[in-house]
Amino acid sequence: MRNYIVTAIIALVFGFAGAGIWSISGLGNGQVRDYLVANPEILPEMAQAYQQGQSQERLAEVKDAVDDVFPGAVLGNPNGSKILVKFTDFACTYCRQSVAQVDRLIAADPELKVVIREWPIFEGSETWARIGLAAAKQGKYASFYHEMFKLGPPNATTIEQAARIAGVDLEAASAYATSEEVTAELERNMALARTLGFTGTPSWIAGGEVVEGLVPTSRLAEALDIKI
Repeated sequence: MRNYIVTAIIALVFGFAGAGIWSISGLGNGQVRDYLVANPEILPEMAQAYQQGQSQERLAEVKDAVDDVFPGAVLGNPNGSKILVKFTDFACTYCRQSVAQVDRLIAADPELKVVIREWPIFEGSETWARIGLAAAKQGKYASFYHEMFKLGPPNATTIEQAARIAGVDLEAASAYATSEEVTAELERNMALARTLGFTGTPSWIAGGEVVEGLVPTSRLAEALDIKI
């Protein structure tokens, strides 16, 4: 079975490369091994092609759910035709660095809708994710999101400051943050991230492509067909 899978992956890579100059099915196991040893440069391409194929299959299973917006947790144009999904954590340094990237994409294309999926994976960050969703419920998410990342690592002081600047009713937000609706959203986001095979934040769905990590803005722009 292993040899069959290896052969199938090679066939896939050759299909993408347009290099079907000989029949993969005619190779013996030894020939497959010899070819890989002689051409190790194709291994990264094989791995990338295989992983991308797996990612697309997983995304197809949850596409509707992953695009579904928690009330208010959206940036850019809520009715935009281009969708970028961001799995994020307020305690994530890379997520903070990606804020400017997302803002740049929004400024470049009025059709961009950014769906935010709060995915608190750092210790203690669930509290901030819950307040973020509560801010979204009050229609204050965009301001709260930007202030939280601007003020630095989340703590009791920064969350209070961010809420005040964003105009969030913190008392009402704190009460709503423990609701079943918020708990269900966080559980859903965790399940979606696991299904998609994400290992950290930020992670993205950009124009139907699965992307993980802090990537160049141009990478997301290309996937979304946005000129920057």
